[in-house]
Amino acid sequence: MEADRIKWNQRFASEDTYLGERPSPFLLREIERIQRVAPGKRALDIACGEGRNSVFLAQHGFMVTGLDISDVGLAKACRRAEKAGVEVEFQQVDLDEYCFTEQFDLIINFNFLLRELIPQEMQALAPGGVLIIDTIMASAELLASHNPTYLLRKGELRKICEELDGEILFVEEKTDEEMPTARVLFRKAG
Repeated sequence: MEADRIKWNQRFASEDTYLGERPSPFLLREIERIQRVAPGKRALDIACGEGRNSVFLAQHGFMVTGLDISDVGLAKACRRAEKAGVEVEFQQVDLDEYCFTEQFDLIINFNFLLRELIPQEMQALAPGGVLIIDTIMASAELLASHNPTYLLRKGELRKICEELDGEILFVEEKTDEEMPTARVLFRKAG
């Protein structure tokens, strides 16, 4: 959708880095566990933006594909990977229309919610593969300025994962922060 591409291009062009240089704190905290439980090294970063998490995973031995709609964000991601001395395959895609054609050992989905994509992500996971979702929850303040379609409701992420074939390794909701978030580390059944 062209409107989404334009919106994200404007956000990524507005600052040196939209979400900062460092990887997600959750990814940083969980990387050792991820390396232990992921059955292999093929990783997919959904809505990778400027590539901070993609580059981090590549620095930790993963072969990473990063997907995003923003050509501005992906150009920054390519420069970030080059500067870090790692290879990441970045692809410009519209996730509303994306079809998975490969299998991955790890799929990460940060700050992005497209509920109908989650079952497809599960199909794209190798047996024993790991899915990480870390995204924004609805709050009164956020509902005033964000589309509720893209915000998780209380308890929703746990419920989604309980219906999947596998096990929840970690789940939490942080509702007392400025930006309330829910996150899960899920392993597909082997």
